[in-house]
Amino acid sequence: MIVSLGLARRRVVVVGGGGVGTRRSRALVAEGADVLVVAPFASADIAAMASRGELEWRQRAVSRADIEGAWLVVAATDNPTANASITLWCEEQRTWCVNAADAEGTPARVAAQSTHGDVAIGVVSLGAADPRRAVRIRDALGRVIDEGDIDVRHVRAREGRVMLVGSGPGAEDLVTVRGMRALAEADVVVADRLGATMLLDRLSHDVEIIDVGKSPDHHPVPQHEINDLLVDRAKKGLTVVRLKGGDPFVFGRGGEEVHACVSAGVSVEVIPGITSAIAVPGLAGIPVTQRGVAATVVITSGHLGPDEATRAALAEGATVVALMAVGTMGDFMAAALDAGADPRTPVAIIECGSTPRERVTRATISDASLIADETGVKPPAVIVIGGVALDGLLASKVAATPRP
Repeated sequence: MIVSLGLARRRVVVVGGGGVGTRRSRALVAEGADVLVVAPFASADIAAMASRGELEWRQRAVSRADIEGAWLVVAATDNPTANASITLWCEEQRTWCVNAADAEGTPARVAAQSTHGDVAIGVVSLGAADPRRAVRIRDALGRVIDEGDIDVRHVRAREGRVMLVGSGPGAEDLVTVRGMRALAEADVVVADRLGATMLLDRLSHDVEIIDVGKSPDHHPVPQHEINDLLVDRAKKGLTVVRLKGGDPFVFGRGGEEVHACVSAGVSVEVIPGITSAIAVPGLAGIPVTQRGVAATVVITSGHLGPDEATRAALAEGATVVALMAVGTMGDFMAAALDAGADPRTPVAIIECGSTPRERVTRATISDASLIADETGVKPPAVIVIGGVALDGLLASKVAATPRP
């Protein structure tokens, strides 16, 4: 029978300070157990954990008194006779014992375990111990869960909650592992137009999908109604994923949604995403900072045009990354020139970054608006202004030069 033991604040004794004892001690500390290590000598890791007060280390040979009151004992010495004696002591006082050197000689075994959100999986061998095989199976099962290929929605009634998930810049394989796990738990997904929307195709047919996507000239669901949707579904005991493009807190109004949930007494979690402001230029070969070129990057929203911080950054030669700025590109270029920026400063316009439709348009401050019009640049696009946007910068590491 496989049983999960809650060891938080419970006394666990690890006898032995070598490799096995160190691994077990580290895992038990992470579980919140009250760990006692008994060993004449121990690894640097155990010594460091003891110095930080994360566990207690008794630097001597083990005695029967050390295991009194323990919930679990791990016999991990390099002496089979000592391990057998510890196992016998535990058997006599009915304490669970794991003999790391002889799994078949004790009634308890440590499973190869991994945690995936609020689900833990464990694999043990029946009969002769085979830890490497168990780890291989555990990892394979874990990958299936992390990739969202198993429906892990809750069946029993429970308190509803909201998870704000950043889906990244657009490519479905750029969402985080935790984001995929959240989608696999979702009863409801409230989705934007941008981001990795193809992930929705992987959901079970009975997951409610609510499209609240906005485009520059079309806002079908006002923000306050989105907030109300999240709260309403969570109040019904459902797990709600708010799937957002990029990162929820980078021009995603995620802060407003968190505030609405907190105000309504709804549990809310933020799962960060890869922001398009950094990732899209990076995928196009543009580092937003580069030694000798730019040590500062300013990320700004294009909706209201350039603010004073953006103008100052343009004047100082910092990298400026403008999101949602296709419609105000002319204002940004004019502001850069008014601030004294070199008209030859490179500009890169990256449309539909990270997707098969990605297109990169190169220009300078002086002609970016004209070239964008001529080439039909359309949102969504990320605009990068600064020396880092020079074509071929990664290969040559040269400073900005005039556009041919």
